[in-house]
Amino acid sequence: MEAHLPGSPPGSDSGEPWHEALLELLDRSNLLTGDRIAGTLDEVLAPLQLRPDVYLVDHEQVVLRPLRSTGAQPVRVDGTLPGRAYQLGSVLEGREDDRRVLWVPLVDGVERFGLMRVLVPPGSPAAADPRLGEWCTIICGTLAHVLASKLRQSDHLMTARRTKPMSVAGELLWQLLPPLTVGNESLAIAAVLEPAYAVSGDAFDYAIGATDAYFAIFDASGHDLTAGLTTSVALAAARTGRREGLGLAALAERIDSALIEQFPDFRFVTGVLARLDLATGRLSYLVAGHPAPVLVRSGRAVRTLSGSRRTPFGRIATLAPQVNDPAEEYLEPGDLLLLHSDGVVEARDATGAEFGIKRLVEYTERAAADRLPAPETLRRLTLAVREHRGGKLRDDATLVLVEWSGGAAARLVPRVAR
Repeated sequence: MEAHLPGSPPGSDSGEPWHEALLELLDRSNLLTGDRIAGTLDEVLAPLQLRPDVYLVDHEQVVLRPLRSTGAQPVRVDGTLPGRAYQLGSVLEGREDDRRVLWVPLVDGVERFGLMRVLVPPGSPAAADPRLGEWCTIICGTLAHVLASKLRQSDHLMTARRTKPMSVAGELLWQLLPPLTVGNESLAIAAVLEPAYAVSGDAFDYAIGATDAYFAIFDASGHDLTAGLTTSVALAAARTGRREGLGLAALAERIDSALIEQFPDFRFVTGVLARLDLATGRLSYLVAGHPAPVLVRSGRAVRTLSGSRRTPFGRIATLAPQVNDPAEEYLEPGDLLLLHSDGVVEARDATGAEFGIKRLVEYTERAAADRLPAPETLRRLTLAVREHRGGKLRDDATLVLVEWSGGAAARLVPRVAR
């Protein structure tokens, strides 16, 4: 099928400024540095007389922070029109001082970076374009790819997303982790980590293809840099084994061996390793001393998956014979699988009451009923855990949500509200 950019009918040249803007952005992106992105975007969209501002979401997904160091103010994700555009992945329009303003999601693939605010002056040649939102979405998709490519080489972009200093352990782990969201035509995976700026021993990982998907969650003993180092070894061992084509049982043995080789003590890592056949829904999984995943079907939690259990990874596994045979479960289209670390259910409020698995399940069922995008479901779950704890988590709390459905994948892609 031939793809077409939005614009006017064949023979019209009213779409030409948009084509020129897109090509100019692509041309400049090769040598662009993170601290020049805002200024370059101004120049690229100047012929259309549009005034853009880039907002990046902070690591806790609470505030959208302006990329410019002067002028614009942060915007909260909850309770605002821009925040709703971010939550739902939709282009939304508002007015400021009687001027049109578009809020356009910045999404790289399906990873949410934030928004672009586009001020549309009345005299702009783009003001009367009925496909203004679609063109802005294309520009933002390209910009998000540029941001993704520049993020780890630019301290300006890194710090623009931070509301507080990052711990050394947090700096280590965030550099090792994949993006928080990934998807293809039949699958959506989203993850969150808390406390975002002081995470130490939790991690997640995934790899998806056209026919299958691998995903995992890890939680090392301890709450310091040592825990981060332990998790990083387990994460790297799992990745090397996976990329060599090893099955889940062999992956578990590879993680054990790597931890034993690197550390003489009995530090350990709990975790869940899983692989999903995207054609049949067959899920193979192995639980190593970790909370069992929760299966949600038709908006209801039906059971926890605890069919294959062994001790945590590490030297502790040498104290008794281990059975690494994965268990199997067949998912149905639309099923959700929620993986979590113990820091989620063990978060306590001021009275000492735990958040608990029951409350976690209730929030997950509510989100499933609302048909929210997977990353937004997890963002709201994290807010609930944080509020229960009184705003601060002492232990790492990680959530990974896997949804096997084409609808889940479609909800990750930005769309224009008509």
